[in-house]
Amino acid sequence: MSRSEQKSMTHEYENHIIAERRQKLARWRQQGGAYPNDFQRVDTAGKLHENHGGKSAEELEALPVTARVAGRIVLKRVMGKASFATLMDLSGRVQLYVSRDNLGEAVYDEFRHWDIGDIVGASGALMKTRTGELSLKVDELRLLSKSLRPLPDKFHGLADVEQKYRQRAIDLIMSEETRATFAARSRIIQSLRDNMRHHGFMEVETPMLHPIPGGAAAKPFATHHNALDMEMFLRVAPELYLKRLVVGGFEKVFEVNRNFRNEGLSPRHNPEFTMMEFYEAYANYSGIMDFTEGLLRHAAREALRTETFIYQGREIDFSRPFARITITEAIRQQHPGFTPEELRDADWLAAEIRRQGEKPLSGGLGVLQLQLFEICAESQLWQPTFIIDYPVEVSPLARASDANPEIAERFELFIAGREIANGFSELNDPEDQAARFRAQARAKEAGDEEAMYYDADYIRDLEYGLPPTGGCGIGIDRLVMVLTDSPAIRDVILFPQMRRQRTED
Repeated sequence: MSRSEQKSMTHEYENHIIAERRQKLARWRQQGGAYPNDFQRVDTAGKLHENHGGKSAEELEALPVTARVAGRIVLKRVMGKASFATLMDLSGRVQLYVSRDNLGEAVYDEFRHWDIGDIVGASGALMKTRTGELSLKVDELRLLSKSLRPLPDKFHGLADVEQKYRQRAIDLIMSEETRATFAARSRIIQSLRDNMRHHGFMEVETPMLHPIPGGAAAKPFATHHNALDMEMFLRVAPELYLKRLVVGGFEKVFEVNRNFRNEGLSPRHNPEFTMMEFYEAYANYSGIMDFTEGLLRHAAREALRTETFIYQGREIDFSRPFARITITEAIRQQHPGFTPEELRDADWLAAEIRRQGEKPLSGGLGVLQLQLFEICAESQLWQPTFIIDYPVEVSPLARASDANPEIAERFELFIAGREIANGFSELNDPEDQAARFRAQARAKEAGDEEAMYYDADYIRDLEYGLPPTGGCGIGIDRLVMVLTDSPAIRDVILFPQMRRQRTED
């Protein structure tokens, strides 16, 4: 049988089930009271197991515990006058013991015709079965919401990975692993927020619609504001607004934000993604590295209860100090045959980049060093590693080093071969920043779609005086990937961007 024939048979089967369930819904409507909204849940499955799972059958019978639960039917066994069903809610699962003697003939008969996926409310007294499973002996049972579509097979869930992303609601119903991933994501973000507040940072909100896209070298999404009759852009980063707040006297600020970059899709890229950016007055990039390291170590402890864990079969250790090396040092770690002299030779770098199968980028020595690093060293940085001292020409918002004006006081943190964070000592010299913006504007005119615009409003605010400041942006999605052992960014985004599905005949 061909794949198309199998899909056709599956669709016919599903359509038959949906038709049957719609008939059940029609009868429910005729009886009145369909989709009620007056059932009040009091208890959750998780709390019932936590508080009463250790009690014996005799204890529960001697001191009855009543409970009132609601959730989705995920298992059902109908056996004559008594049946069992498993109800799933946000906290876990609990078994229902449903008998004709307790409910009466009419309600019990209705229950027999309810389907896997239906949402019900139940109340009764807790009991233990012969096998010792905590169960609810139901004395009230109500259908609250009808499931018109059949759930996937309980043992396989959504087997097609793409369908897991397209039908996240069903994936969450069927996959305990998926639910655990997103519960961990919530804990990680909350840990970061709590830790920031603990260290005196104030959480703020800045605009998502920008008149000028700034704060990162990235291609923006453009839109049009009808009332103002002007082009606007979804933000690529909140950086310039957050630094305005530091100018205004809010000296320690952070934002957990959504950013948008009109770029490709890959296992580590999604055009809409989450970052946490923070800025601290009177801090430099060295202190920000220390703070970032502590943040991530604390997040690992909160999410995993350990600082050492496995990602994709290999250990990652957050307990040791994160390494700090330069771009050229990272290249030589992977290619010790490259000499320091060669890595300072632009012609040699361009030739080596060609040997690696890439076209050299236009720019100075630093641009070529960075390109070679990205080609042959970045993916090998498995343990947490800060790459420091980036070229100024690729760091238009970072302060130049006093010791070497061609080097920026900038770092990027790599874990498991991917960038997790980017930070630097902020450029607070308005004249230097204006010159950097002009250079970026020239690059954009020359065809660089990711180059920044000249932002005159930001320069004006900078002229009022930005104190010495350090800042950092942490990629939340990539951090969650590492801490949940998820291979692709779409595994940790509830509703990732997907290509439009083709309509099949």
